[in-house]
Amino acid sequence: MTNLVPPPATSGKSLLERVEDALLPLINLVFLLLMFFIVAGQLANEPLPELPGAAASGQEQTPDADLKVTEGGGWLAGASSVDEQTLLASLPEPGAGQPLRVAAAESVTMAELERLFRILERGGYKDVLLLTEPGP
Repeated sequence: MTNLVPPPATSGKSLLERVEDALLPLINLVFLLLMFFIVAGQLANEPLPELPGAAASGQEQTPDADLKVTEGGGWLAGASSVDEQTLLASLPEPGAGQPLRVAAAESVTMAELERLFRILERGGYKDVLLLTEPGP
C-alpha cells in the first residue's frame, strides 16, 4: 500500500527547530510594534488643547433649568420655592416640544429624585432631562 500523503520535508531539522523558525517573524513584528508605540508616545507630549465652550475661568454657572432640586430636597421653579401641591402648576406644560429640564444639587439622593420623577410622571411629563455638571 502506498502513502497518499508524502512525508514532510524536514531538511534535517527537528520539530522544535521548525517551530522556533516559524515564531521568529512574529517576535520581530511584536518588537517593531513596541518600538513604534514607544517613539510615538514620546513625540506627542504636548498638552491637549482646551475644548471649545469650556469655561476658562473657575466660575460656576447655574444650569438653565425649569426645576431645581436644592440640597435639602426642596424644589425651586424659577426663583420661587414650590411644594408638592403647587409643583405641577408652576412648571411649563408637558409635551410643549422640549423636555422638562431638572437640575439637582450634588448631595440630593436618588430616593429624592425618584419621588420627584414619580410626581412629574403623574403630571404627564414623559420627557425629563436631568442636568449634570462635570466634576473637578
